Amino acid sequence: MTADSTNTNGASNGANGHSQLPTEEDMTLLQLQQRYAEEAAKRIRADGPAQFLDLTDADTDRFKAIAEDPWADHAALNAKETVKDGATSKFLILGGGYGGLLFAVRLMQAGLIKGPDDVRLIDAAGGFGGTWYWNRYPGLHCDVESYIYMPLLEETGYMPKQKYSPGSELREHAERIATQFELYDKTLFRSNAKAATWDEEEKLWTVQVTEGRGPNEPSRELTLKCQYLLVASGVLNIPHVPKIPGLEGFGGEMFHTARWDYSATGGSYENPDMEKLKDKRVGIIGTGATSIQIIPQLAEWAKELYVFQRTPSAVHPRDQKATDPEEWKTKIASKKGWQMERALNFVAHMSLATKNGEENLVDDGWTKMPAYSALIGSPGYGLVEPTPEAIGANVARLHKMDTHTAETARARVDQIVKNLETANKLKAWYPSWCKRPTFSDMYLQAFNEPNVHLIDTNGQGIEAATKDGLVFAGKEYPLDVLVLSTGYRSPAFGNGNPAAKTGIEVIGRGGLSMDEKWKNIGSATLHGVATSGFPNLFFAFGPQTAGTANFVTMLEVSIQHTAHILAKAEEKVGAGSRAVVEVTREEEEAWTMQVMMRAPYFASIVGCTPGYLNGEGQSARQDPKDMMKASRSSGWSEGMLSYIEVLEEYRREGSLKGVEVTAA
Repeated sequence: MTADSTNTNGASNGANGHSQLPTEEDMTLLQLQQRYAEEAAKRIRADGPAQFLDLTDADTDRFKAIAEDPWADHAALNAKETVKDGATSKFLILGGGYGGLLFAVRLMQAGLIKGPDDVRLIDAAGGFGGTWYWNRYPGLHCDVESYIYMPLLEETGYMPKQKYSPGSELREHAERIATQFELYDKTLFRSNAKAATWDEEEKLWTVQVTEGRGPNEPSRELTLKCQYLLVASGVLNIPHVPKIPGLEGFGGEMFHTARWDYSATGGSYENPDMEKLKDKRVGIIGTGATSIQIIPQLAEWAKELYVFQRTPSAVHPRDQKATDPEEWKTKIASKKGWQMERALNFVAHMSLATKNGEENLVDDGWTKMPAYSALIGSPGYGLVEPTPEAIGANVARLHKMDTHTAETARARVDQIVKNLETANKLKAWYPSWCKRPTFSDMYLQAFNEPNVHLIDTNGQGIEAATKDGLVFAGKEYPLDVLVLSTGYRSPAFGNGNPAAKTGIEVIGRGGLSMDEKWKNIGSATLHGVATSGFPNLFFAFGPQTAGTANFVTMLEVSIQHTAHILAKAEEKVGAGSRAVVEVTREEEEAWTMQVMMRAPYFASIVGCTPGYLNGEGQSARQDPKDMMKASRSSGWSEGMLSYIEVLEEYRREGSLKGVEVTAA
């Protein structure tokens, strides 16, 4: 397949090569694109990502307190010393979420982890689960089908209770994996790796770690060493808040959704009856994917709920259902390899890569949103010539493909929300790929309740905070409790540098800083899993890979590829020697060129409503040099299935081209 032969305005070319007059459909599409552009312009700010404060960088007691772990059992953790200062392990994994767990298990299955001292894990949380450890807000569910999202279901034999699992079940599954594969006594919780340095003489990584031990204990400084350093720090892991003047001086209860405070709301994660809110005026900032789940819960309990919106979300039906044990046994989990097969079927339907008559196994809203391929790529359209005409034609094709999905979501608002003015403010005027789509059968309905008030800021955001509430358009809204549903640091931070996402300083060969390398040249990897100058360092998911709505599939693909490279490398040096594995500068640059060649496909993201996908709108303002550097961080525009084929061909060839292996 090739891209549609359309002009930038969507008008088709005639047989003689001259543009035909635009059709009524073309004109309608042009008007829609103009409306999208006008709405996006409302959000443009000169400060871009700097409008937010990462809670890890907070210098006030109020914000530092908000960032603290509310869930850790410090007494129990302090009573156990799982990792000793000065310990050396074969693998040190940064991250105890699904990525870190998958790294450990797949390396075990590859025969690379053999003894109890071969692997150690480090995580800032007080337990396993990653985002599912931190996030425990009422209403929390995964927005991807649990049968393909929850890793290692075949290995654990677990059957999810529902099509979309609640956060508690997802965290429990992480704990299940850790228990089954005996990882608890190998993990250092409440700990942050501050620096990692390659020791050229020892051919080991030296990692400086700070272990927090709770409010009444001094922290512990450790120096750990490892042969392989593996980064599995997740995508959205550092919560941030908008720099609203006076926010830290708000006099009521205030917390971030990633650190839900049940002492302020009442109830608990297991029983979220928020009875303390019955006489309270509650405000929530943000209407993204997290808020979609929280707002119906707050609406049920709060005396008054004020929803402060900058950009509305597109909200599609959820269609939750319980898992049928018979269907699970006979149709879903009926054969070996079913989970990856189902996950790739999901990818195929999202990226326009299905074969004739291929059954839609997941059959949900994601798989009926073809224009989301603008974000994750498509094998039929991924190669776009870097000309204004070709890029414009591809953007027009995507907009045309998205029209039905977007208009259906806006029509659904009118069908549900009774107040016309409120309904109009809840409609999303941007394409489906610009902001993560949401799915709920409760969110829009909440705005029919008399205690729920939408404060739409028309893209501008809140002006200020006082000790008594929030101010917009010169009006103060008094509040007793303020919920910050304001998201996380962008995964594009540091040009996609995996180390920057964790806040760790990584120094490779010859004192080379990974921060400096990424700053100077932009992303540079082989297959998105490793970078030259940093031996034995691998990422669970970095830039220059393929994407999909299901993050666990991305983890699986990159981790299994890394396990293959390491297994072949260890085989090459033989027993009794330590392998030093490093990608070459030439081959990572060749891969980067392949990625950059595909970057024009993603041009539709640049004009999106400002958000973490386009650097809060700064992508459109970059000079050519910065745009070229940013294009190095692009994904694989031909989609996940194409990317997997490239990796499989590389593995079949067998020579580890572009990877130097030496024995220490």
